Amino acid sequence: MTQPSSKPKKPKATPPVKLETRAEVVIPQERSSLIGGSGLLHTETMSLNVGPQHPSTHGVLRVVVDMEGENVKKVVPHIGYLHTGFEKTMENRTYAQNFTFAPRMDYLHGLGYELAYALPVEQLTEAVVPERAMHIRILMVELNRISSHLVFLGTGMLDLGALTPFFYTFREREAILDLLEMVGGQRLHQSYFRVGGVDRDLPDGFEAACKTFLDGFDAKVDEYQNLFQGNPIFLERTKNIGVLTQEMALDLGTTGPNLRASGIKLDHRKTTPYAGYDQYDFDVPVGANGDCFDRFVVRVQEMRESAKICRQALTKLKPGPIQDPNRKISLPPRSELETSMEAVIHHFKLVTEGYHPAKGEAYVPTESARGELGCYIVSDGGSMPYRIHFRSPSFVNLQVLSRIGIGGLFADLITVIASLDPVMGDVDR
Repeated sequence: MTQPSSKPKKPKATPPVKLETRAEVVIPQERSSLIGGSGLLHTETMSLNVGPQHPSTHGVLRVVVDMEGENVKKVVPHIGYLHTGFEKTMENRTYAQNFTFAPRMDYLHGLGYELAYALPVEQLTEAVVPERAMHIRILMVELNRISSHLVFLGTGMLDLGALTPFFYTFREREAILDLLEMVGGQRLHQSYFRVGGVDRDLPDGFEAACKTFLDGFDAKVDEYQNLFQGNPIFLERTKNIGVLTQEMALDLGTTGPNLRASGIKLDHRKTTPYAGYDQYDFDVPVGANGDCFDRFVVRVQEMRESAKICRQALTKLKPGPIQDPNRKISLPPRSELETSMEAVIHHFKLVTEGYHPAKGEAYVPTESARGELGCYIVSDGGSMPYRIHFRSPSFVNLQVLSRIGIGGLFADLITVIASLDPVMGDVDR
């Protein structure tokens, strides 16, 4: 007879591993000899690459993160993946040709770059901007600022897992891009501004379409705030996360909404008015805590103020010239080319050779959607800049990431990057 098979014995259960708060693991006594008898297993810091191709980095940004578990211990941003050499290229182009390159550094607020470039050149050439052109510039820049903040809000909420606000914000952004296309012919990179004014006048129907958009915009902003500002998940993910103190912000040269979210009321449109902003009435929203929540809310409030400026600009638009009448820097009207040989010759010389600003240097600080944007130009009297350099806000603001990105969870780091609103073309240039 065959003996009945015996049942296999169950293996003894391994005692549970106890986790300590110092990233150490206590090993049971019978296994401690495997690690030298200390009873403690030390964990190692993990270094993680985020990017440079990662949707949460908002561009071609590489961030090296040292973590212990989910806790971020060190953050080092690596830049340069989008370096285009625009500044050196612009030194080998005429002043008029450089309006093609300026808006491409910040594809979200390109008209802000066009204005920042035009102002110091106008100082060197002593150009006079007509009143109508001045108000058109402000109108276009503020519309572009709203569209930039809409991208920030939509993509920032997308990083937090909220899909619906993205569609709401891009609905209004599409309407703004349609308005910009009416004027400049393109949805991005309009190259619409010129030294001494703008390239062409506003088309028929633009003012009515712009007014229709602005009349309903505040109600749209209310929708955005109802979607996220009281959401408990959003509050948990942004309140007291990535706190940027006033002292730290000033030490690191932070500007724009990131600085104002920390409670410092610095806006160059108010403190050092340029391009006619002293004729406009608007408020400068500020935060109190300097956390991710305040950085979101400040930009939402800024959209309301930009819409207020746009409404004032529409009321200030009066018939008149749109370019400096000085023929040394402005192209002659197209109608004159058919009847005047002098106009044809002047047109040819300006397009091929360009104009010659006086020797000197100029810098004008402006307020872009991301902070202080300025263009420093040195002229040697030639038709091309001898030296040109942009003070880009994203480049300066990004350095705070190494300070405010540590101490929290890895998911908080994604929130912090989104709240800083960097544009990598603005960083690398």
